[in-house]
Amino acid sequence: MIARNRTKGRPLASRVERADTAASRSRGLLGKERMQAEEGLWIVPCPMIHTFFMRFPIDVVFLDRRLKAVRVIENLKPWRVSPWVFAAHSVLELAGGALKGSVEPGDTLEIE
Repeated sequence: MIARNRTKGRPLASRVERADTAASRSRGLLGKERMQAEEGLWIVPCPMIHTFFMRFPIDVVFLDRRLKAVRVIENLKPWRVSPWVFAAHSVLELAGGALKGSVEPGDTLEIE
């Protein structure tokens, strides 16, 4: 799948995987050495994440049901816990440093 910021007309990731089963959501990015700039993981449903046992930072976009960004965290380091984002229905995880301010709360994304 491809993720792009529809509001700003900018691509975010060209190889997005969807994690929508209990097993795939639990596994998430665990075991990966790193993420490439074009990679992403879309976790559905998901109102919070952790980076326990991860080896690299990630950029995180919390999305509501209409894929509107409700919170953005850039460079979330390993061994951290995100806040619980009550308005979030899903999370898009990207390589740390990939966003560089390209997504702000209120932006609408497309993932297809």
